[in-house]
Amino acid sequence: MRHVGLLQHKYIIRIPSYLRITRTVATRIGASYFTTLHSHLITMKHQLNILKLIILIAIISAVITGCSKETPVSAPDPTTTGSIVLEFDNIAGDRQLELNSTVPYQNALGEKFSVTTFSYYISNIKLQTATGETYTVPQDSSYFLIKESDAASQKITLRNVPSLDYTSVSFTIGVDSIRNTMDIAKRTGVLDPANGMYWSWNSGYIFVKAEGSSASSSNGSFRYHIGGFGGITSQTINNIKSIIVPFGNSAATVRPTVKPEVHLLVDVLKIFNGTANVSITSNPTVMFTPYSTTIANNYRGMFSVDHVHND
Repeated sequence: MRHVGLLQHKYIIRIPSYLRITRTVATRIGASYFTTLHSHLITMKHQLNILKLIILIAIISAVITGCSKETPVSAPDPTTTGSIVLEFDNIAGDRQLELNSTVPYQNALGEKFSVTTFSYYISNIKLQTATGETYTVPQDSSYFLIKESDAASQKITLRNVPSLDYTSVSFTIGVDSIRNTMDIAKRTGVLDPANGMYWSWNSGYIFVKAEGSSASSSNGSFRYHIGGFGGITSQTINNIKSIIVPFGNSAATVRPTVKPEVHLLVDVLKIFNGTANVSITSNPTVMFTPYSTTIANNYRGMFSVDHVHND
């Protein structure tokens, strides 16, 4: 058998001098090689990190750009219809309203209180455009009971709305006289007296109900049940309030494929701080009394539009 190597029988294979290196030189060359390799690896790692950063920035930019762009919409066409959502977000000044909050709210007179109940009726809704068109929601479908204790009640979906660009909404806070005097057997759904928003002793709806606790009250609580539609056979207290709420610089573009959402803020503090400052100490309970008109004048200022989504 023949062996291949530096020695082959008696013959010596000579290695050219330019290929002969000492162990020291080899070690130095190896060290230099690995130093260079390590340097390249570090450089590649830095480049990879930079590449990852560039990709991340590109993704974030794409997301921001996508969120900031308005969805292209077709021209208004009232012969087609779509839907619109009105969201009623209950707040207390610069805070989110929270029932039974351990951190009290405070009115303009410095009286601290917490809220245990906050409910109100919205009815007779109309949508207006900047050019004067008005869409009136059919009356039988235009009664809603908003309750802080029921998140689902705080979003109203209006369907079969003409495809137009709406710039404001108007509605009644409360229930109109027609429904207040209708055969009670026909008052179903949110108008059912069993919902706790009806005076059986006064034959009328409570338009706004706000209850809570306060050390400023002699009995430690307050109750504001505000209603009154003007009377049937003789004139009585009328606390029905109709308001219009503009959308500001935005428009709700209702289309068959676009369902805008109007985010309304409803500030419970306005019950106390409005055209007049309401004192819990002086008025712990207000129902069907002349002073109820003061609270009704205040709560008509509860509503404002925060923003409009067109998605």
